[in-house]
Amino acid sequence: MKKEDKEQEAAGSGMEESISREDSGNGFPHGADSPMPGGGTPDGEEGQEEEEEEEAQGLYEHFRFSADPGQAPLRLDKFLVDRLSGTARNRIQNAAKAGNILVNGKAEKPNYKVKPGDVVAVVLPNPPRHVELVAENIPVNIVYEDEQLLVVDKAPGMVVHPGFGNFTGTLVNALMYHLGGEKPLLVHRIDKDTSGLLLVAKTEEAQTFLARQFFDHVIERKYYALVWGNFVEDEGTIEGNIGRSVQDRKVMAVYPAGDKGKHAVTHYRVLERMGYVSLVECVLETGRTHQIRCHMKYAKHPLFNDSVYGGDRILKGTTFTKYKQFVENCFSLLPRQALHAATLGFEHPQTRKKVRFESPVPPDMAQVLEKWRNYSRIREYEEDMPLTQQELREKEKLMNIKR
Repeated sequence: MKKEDKEQEAAGSGMEESISREDSGNGFPHGADSPMPGGGTPDGEEGQEEEEEEEAQGLYEHFRFSADPGQAPLRLDKFLVDRLSGTARNRIQNAAKAGNILVNGKAEKPNYKVKPGDVVAVVLPNPPRHVELVAENIPVNIVYEDEQLLVVDKAPGMVVHPGFGNFTGTLVNALMYHLGGEKPLLVHRIDKDTSGLLLVAKTEEAQTFLARQFFDHVIERKYYALVWGNFVEDEGTIEGNIGRSVQDRKVMAVYPAGDKGKHAVTHYRVLERMGYVSLVECVLETGRTHQIRCHMKYAKHPLFNDSVYGGDRILKGTTFTKYKQFVENCFSLLPRQALHAATLGFEHPQTRKKVRFESPVPPDMAQVLEKWRNYSRIREYEEDMPLTQQELREKEKLMNIKR
């Protein structure tokens, strides 16, 4: 992670002290860099949705303090309370319990005495912004629940958090009803039109513990994506900084030189080759806004029917009318980007044991995959078959245009 360029001065003992802050937010438009309740940034319409691809963008922040040479011995929690103005003491204590406060790279308890030269680092979930939320009786698929957390299999088309014209009908509204009016605490988000697994905390302690895992990129996340084209290699890695597009602030862009954006790494493996499209498994090493969608476009394999990144038109295949009709039919069956969060693994905040959840591909994406499998088989069978008169006329027409 990159540190902010500005260093601030901390109050305390009348001495100067260097402070750097690493915020996982990602250049949100219209100054919307403050978190929503439970973390995150506002969702909205027309590209202003700030739901994260898995990601923990804007849901937590990282602070780093270097104690000056004149620092008198001081309890760690008091040291941080003095320097994190406006931060409740219980948030700092929760961070300590979760092992999120490091002194010289080692987790320490709140009663540790800070000494001159100590480097103190802390990861905190962003505090909630005061926005009125309403519990709504909306069906939601909860695949696991205990006293600490929930794992939800989110349906496509559902916005994760209220905001900007999506104040009702969101996952948070539904979970508030399920929790009897209590506010769920988000630790990451996925796009409105991406389906699959989402992790939600029920306590601040759990949120803090899980936030650290996202910050350290140790959460296991696998996605299934149907993309245009045929990869040359069976597996590989796409690496390139991701940041807001200079031409269009509503979308993300890859900056391979690393001069803009945030470091992003996506590992992919081809699961099926179906001629003009491929089913790939994507593993996120980092969690940036629209990471898979942006990286796949950069690799010249946009997600099937991704209207934001150019996958909602025919990019591979023939010019024949029946093929166009076939693709349009697939678009109608799957009116969203073909992306599904299939696997989610993490260390449980209470048991400290690794847990793992899997979600099957939802019906809309499964139907389209089966259609492409059938089309691929038929296409292979018909490769040596003579063209019909109509297909010949269409081919001749195309050749004349090219001439």
